Amino acid sequence: MALLSIFQDTAEVVTDEESVEKTLSIIELITSGGSAGVIIIIILFALLIVSTYIYFERIFAIKDASKVDSNFMNQIKDHVSNGKTESAQMLCAQVNSPVSRLIAKGITRIGKPLEDINTAIETAGRLEVYGLEKNVSVLATISGVAPMIGFLGTVIGMILSIFELANAGGTIQMDVLASGLYTAMTTTVGGLVVGIVAYVAYNHLVVRTNKVVHKMEANSVEFLDLLNEPI
Repeated sequence: MALLSIFQDTAEVVTDEESVEKTLSIIELITSGGSAGVIIIIILFALLIVSTYIYFERIFAIKDASKVDSNFMNQIKDHVSNGKTESAQMLCAQVNSPVSRLIAKGITRIGKPLEDINTAIETAGRLEVYGLEKNVSVLATISGVAPMIGFLGTVIGMILSIFELANAGGTIQMDVLASGLYTAMTTTVGGLVVGIVAYVAYNHLVVRTNKVVHKMEANSVEFLDLLNEPI
């Protein structure tokens, strides 16, 4: 019975030690991958910060651009119908949104052929869309590059593991081998996380931008219809 009790105590101690050894924080997981893994994780973290900044900067800019008074076009119609083009331009300057800037561009062309007015509005619209899409392409690049950087860390980690196996001299040191495996796994996870975040942010910004573009197109068509109405 005494021997059995000793075995049980020993088993409990081993179990406790194993449970402690299996506990690993995120910082320890990153640093245990060696200098190569740490460098790649730092790069991925920097890309995550850039993605987050671009997303929130653009989302606020697009939100401001989408704010258009529902009564704006009615006021424009009244001014243009009464020949008060200067009042219409002043109203556009006060609103100061992509839609108002397009309408202002069209107002400055009043009196010229409708095709010329349409061309001027389309040119101004392309510039507005370019402004709305500022730095959004960077998110698309990060969404593709981040997983590749993570996979680069995977390859480096596997190379380190194979190198240690080749120089083990017939004996495998699991702690040395684990260092390369940590590099392989942590960088892969990090790259995928950053890539997914950037991809979701990019698509959300594209959807929000398209909504503003559609609103710009609708108001531009409404303005052209106003000019095409018989007096």
